[in-house]
Amino acid sequence: MLGFSNLDVIALAFFAISWVGYHYAVELGPHAARTLNMRMNLRRARWINEAAGREVRIVDTQVMGGLQNGTAFFASTSLIAIGGTLTLLNSTERVVAIFSDLPFVPVTLRSVWEMKVIGLTGVFGYAFFKFAWAYRLFNYCVILLGALPPFDSKDAKAMAHAVHETVEMNIAAGRHFNRGQRAFFFALAYLGWFLGPVTFIGFTAAVLVAMYRRQFASDAARVFKYPSQP
Repeated sequence: MLGFSNLDVIALAFFAISWVGYHYAVELGPHAARTLNMRMNLRRARWINEAAGREVRIVDTQVMGGLQNGTAFFASTSLIAIGGTLTLLNSTERVVAIFSDLPFVPVTLRSVWEMKVIGLTGVFGYAFFKFAWAYRLFNYCVILLGALPPFDSKDAKAMAHAVHETVEMNIAAGRHFNRGQRAFFFALAYLGWFLGPVTFIGFTAAVLVAMYRRQFASDAARVFKYPSQP
């Protein structure tokens, strides 16, 4: 396949299956409710419910601004990473020559190197779109937070509807932010492909284990010993 070996194809397939499988495990799988992300979603809901009962919501808007700033940072970083990978295409011959001198690294054709770089650019491009959309959703969430009825509103139905909208928008923003970070982590695994397919498989497996452990068995996940209700 265009200069790629069978082992390269296997490594790329393992990478894709790992990404899709991890997505299923932490968002759709039978144990998704036990993930750190899902437990944090419950705390997001509790936060908005607490904000609805406060007369002054300045702190809540400041917290939302902090979430926006963090998302904007990662979106900017994604653009820098895209620019960096595209720059590699202008230095293909020199980089290929350097890699050919490294021990235990298979000889790489120019076309193969360029396709790998384009693939890495695609991963960072996906991350940028996720972070940019998350930033927009957090912006919407600020508007919804400002649109919450007064804390002493007598219209319970309107308050419940407004709280539900704000919670769902907040959760959606967090979900897309998490997917952008996931792309960053898998980009680190993708870098292993430049050192060979075996290294690619090893890097992918290491990143997969690290991310899975963070969601289910990390010290952060153990903070939530008891279920939380919105």
